[in-house]
Amino acid sequence: MTTNGVPTTDLSQLSNPLPADLVVLDVREIDEWNSGHIDGAIHIPLGEVTGRTAELDPQVQTLVVCHLGGRSARATAYLVQNGFDAINLAGGMDAWLQAGRDVV
Repeated sequence: MTTNGVPTTDLSQLSNPLPADLVVLDVREIDEWNSGHIDGAIHIPLGEVTGRTAELDPQVQTLVVCHLGGRSARATAYLVQNGFDAINLAGGMDAWLQAGRDVV
């Protein structure tokens, strides 16, 4: 599905555990990251995404997450415009935690 032109998914569409070939990009700030994140996620705060895209593989699907889904939607839009296979997680980490999914 798309939301405002941004490829978007929700937890009901994602297996638990996540597929091994799916990269998770967490664009929250460091204090949010330190309070708990998805195991194996890459942390690049939203304000640093444009300068750090070399750390991501454009050929591998990337699930972008933030607290509620707004910042990750902006990051996803940017990544898609630049040739990345990216998808936003609707509801973000808030939805992830409410669903009882694991964090580290």
